[in-house]
Amino acid sequence: MKSYPDHKGNRISRRDLLQRGASAGALSLLPAGLRAATEARVPLTARNASFQLAPSGYAATGIWGYDGGAPGPEIRVAQGGRVSRRLVNELPQGTSVHWHGIRIDNAMDGVAGLTQQSVAPGDTFDYDFVVPDAGTYWYHSHDRSWEQVARGLHGALIVEEAEAPDVDREEVLILDDWLLNPETAQIDDSFDHPMAMSHAGRIGNYVTTNARFDFSRPVRRHERLRLRLINASNARIFSLQLNGLTGWTVALDAMPLPAPVPVEQDLVLGPAQRVDLIVDITAEDGETAYLLRRGGDNRPVSQAAFPVSGSASRARRAPPAPLPPNPRMSAPDLATARRLRLVMAGGAMGRMDSALLGGERIGFRQLAASGRFWAFNEMAEMTQEPLGDLSLGELVRLQIVNDTVFPHAMHLHGMHFRQVRADGAASPMRDTLLVAAGETREIAFIADNPGDWLFHCHMLSHAASGMMTWVRVT
Repeated sequence: MKSYPDHKGNRISRRDLLQRGASAGALSLLPAGLRAATEARVPLTARNASFQLAPSGYAATGIWGYDGGAPGPEIRVAQGGRVSRRLVNELPQGTSVHWHGIRIDNAMDGVAGLTQQSVAPGDTFDYDFVVPDAGTYWYHSHDRSWEQVARGLHGALIVEEAEAPDVDREEVLILDDWLLNPETAQIDDSFDHPMAMSHAGRIGNYVTTNARFDFSRPVRRHERLRLRLINASNARIFSLQLNGLTGWTVALDAMPLPAPVPVEQDLVLGPAQRVDLIVDITAEDGETAYLLRRGGDNRPVSQAAFPVSGSASRARRAPPAPLPPNPRMSAPDLATARRLRLVMAGGAMGRMDSALLGGERIGFRQLAASGRFWAFNEMAEMTQEPLGDLSLGELVRLQIVNDTVFPHAMHLHGMHFRQVRADGAASPMRDTLLVAAGETREIAFIADNPGDWLFHCHMLSHAASGMMTWVRVT
């Protein structure tokens, strides 16, 4: 078993480290007045439930949901506030909760097998952490996530700015797809199917917004809305358009842009990515405005409808102001950055002949028989050693080479990054980057959060079949 030095130089096991970080160690940092409050955390119960997912006339769908809902309960907190939840596992298998995008304490990151033990059926785990950054986040299972997220284990986590933008109201829109049996409306249980593992991932046949196929909200002409869009699907890439709406992108993956950017072309949202929009309703009274997605035949179909009735004002407002920046958003000087490289290989129609699995190099056919179709740097499983062993505060440039014929949504836990552009311009901060087939991208980040942090493809079937690694910050 791995061991780590504590603050006195003594060696302790990972298990002891996790137990300290998740219990007494975390509580000892709290002011006395807050300790009692954390002892009575709000339960977040992962359990079986029946949910009317398909249209009326179909049977209710059996899902796994937080508190039995789809999506799970929205968690909303002010910037700088605390999230305290007690995960209660009523599922037939182990689970955990990852708080996606939050620059969080490592012991609270929720990655079973890396930052905590899996929470066994009937057991509980206490999550308690401060949210330093405002923005749109989400939470989801991170144990057998390719199955558990597909069954419904996810929800929105919203961190509100101290100074709210000038909007009339906001809508949190969780975009998802479900793979349902068209006869029974039950979730297809072929989670480990080689086609999903080796191709584009598990793509659903039933697309929803907030678990509804016909999502609709009434609006007024010239009303101004904030739309918080979250792609919670296992693998679907959403290509979105505005119709009857004039909009601006104001944040990506929770990080505010320096200035609002007008939406003039399709918005591409990969798995796990988020975008915050401010939109004005420009459709006429009696018409319907739409958030559209490109369907399988590339024709636009409704993702969310906004029927217009009445008017909020005679004229539109001036363009919106930018959101207030989060802490630690300055663009780094890359001159002294440490360079790392990650090569993605494998998948159907790929060129990977062999890779390492269990310490042995084996051929692709044997890898496929073991359920491993992908590799990072010729490793078809989670490595014992990190991709990078980094010092706290170290600046990193990571080149990502996609030597496959499929796109991959690469997610770094615990830290945000910027894409390094050829022209040297500073790109927006993100926590998930969509890397197209055959593409090479480079990201830069400051290793400013200590711990062991997962870096993986958020096409969840890809992660399960080889596309996972990690970095250590000490």
